[in-house]
Amino acid sequence: MNKRERVLGVISGQDKSGYVPAAFFLHFPPDCHVGPAAVNKHLEFFNYTDMDFVKIQYERTFPPRPEIKSPADWAKMPVYAKEFYEGQLGVVKGLVEAAKGEALVVLTLYSPFMCAGHTNPKVVEHMAADPDKVKIGMQAITESLMIFVRECIALGLDGFYHSTQGGEAHRFADRSLFDQCVRPYDLALMDEINQRCEFNILHVCDYNDVYDDLTPFVNYPGDVVNASLHLTTGELTGAEVARLFGRPFMGGLERKGAILHGSKDDIRLAVEKALATAPERFILGADCTIPSEVNWDNLKYAISLAHAGRR
Repeated sequence: MNKRERVLGVISGQDKSGYVPAAFFLHFPPDCHVGPAAVNKHLEFFNYTDMDFVKIQYERTFPPRPEIKSPADWAKMPVYAKEFYEGQLGVVKGLVEAAKGEALVVLTLYSPFMCAGHTNPKVVEHMAADPDKVKIGMQAITESLMIFVRECIALGLDGFYHSTQGGEAHRFADRSLFDQCVRPYDLALMDEINQRCEFNILHVCDYNDVYDDLTPFVNYPGDVVNASLHLTTGELTGAEVARLFGRPFMGGLERKGAILHGSKDDIRLAVEKALATAPERFILGADCTIPSEVNWDNLKYAISLAHAGRR
């Protein structure tokens, strides 16, 4: 049984061996963002750490649009064509060709709201002032990302690690703005990939701020959910997140915790805790992308512990 079959068996519940897959992600240096260098670096990382699927880092963020200065200016948001994504598509093609026979190949997909933030960091302010005008730009961004998604699927990508934000504890003073300006555009993309891809991970990203509640995301599609276990209201377990979302959980380790700077004993204890509090269908990982300075040996060790920790 190869890694592809193993992961699909675990998440479907058909693999009863107790095997625990594991995977961690990080950004590589700028000279490894596109072309053969990017493909080779991803493969080097995948093989060295013995992780269970290939996860492609997304490195084509939307550029700032200085002409967008007010809510009305979001009407100027362009729809980026296939050519905008060519470098990233080349990495997808290379890794699908190199690894798909052995392992699932997935790609980070930033949400429309996250791409709007890259375009203009005042997007939340603009949404609060005039959400209907900003939604014109959100629609354009969603159309851009849909072009990219469909091209990736045509290349044979297995799915996406769909990263979403907007529901953090302190993001919107008016929480209804999330339902107006974030959720519909998230779901437009996620419904597409859910219908057409074999393996998608919903990532509730706390990179910018902590959450007080994960329930706004429980109806988001995805075969697996990945989220931080720390809320403003307390700490969850992986098993509790899996029950809340009704699907397997990926995570258990903190990206800036033992896995980053801890000793082998620290990492072992963190992995043991994650395994002890995990649901039956579980992938060991971090709550988000791990800082790039991490020692790859730390990741390799944590993954080896997961593989040995059959349940």
